[in-house]
Amino acid sequence: LGYVSGSMVLVNIFQGLYVWDALYQERAILTTMDITTDGFGFMLVFGDMSWVPFLYSLQARYLVDHDPNLGLLALSIILLVNFVGYSIFRGANSQKDAFRRDPEGSSVKHLQYLQTKRGTRLLTSGYWGMARKINYTGDWIMALSWCLVCGFGSLVPYFYAIYFCILLIHRSERDDHMCHVKYGDDWVKYKKIVPYRFIPGVV
Repeated sequence: LGYVSGSMVLVNIFQGLYVWDALYQERAILTTMDITTDGFGFMLVFGDMSWVPFLYSLQARYLVDHDPNLGLLALSIILLVNFVGYSIFRGANSQKDAFRRDPEGSSVKHLQYLQTKRGTRLLTSGYWGMARKINYTGDWIMALSWCLVCGFGSLVPYFYAIYFCILLIHRSERDDHMCHVKYGDDWVKYKKIVPYRFIPGVV
């Protein structure tokens, strides 16, 4: 193109924020499913070394040769979409991490929870009272905003959002199964208290 489009600026800001957040919140990553359950193997190695770099750079690579000519209003709406996604993603993950570290902390001591027979507590209020995987919802909304900056001239930039949606659904089902095995009847009780998986009142 020979110039930097508004879409290119925005997608780099979005992705820069995502990388910064992962590094800044590194201690919280140690309690995620990737580390605690999946472990170090082909999926993690291939994903981190090949798949993630390919997917996360797809939109920027597309924008090198294609400018969707999005106006200020469209870019502002996409910026808002990303902000909503990030707020849900970071708010939910930070709340869970804070509760795990200190359930009596000032920011989380008001939260309700289900005491399990294993001795652990499952949050049933706050972000985690809205949906069991509300953080996945925020993560996907951010992914969608990365794709939206590319306009609608091609399906290629949307591969990330489509693939990520499938991955998150599959991942949530694996997690649901493992939690059922881990908590037994307490997990069944928890799902009755928090019936929605991704979107409160919908699914």
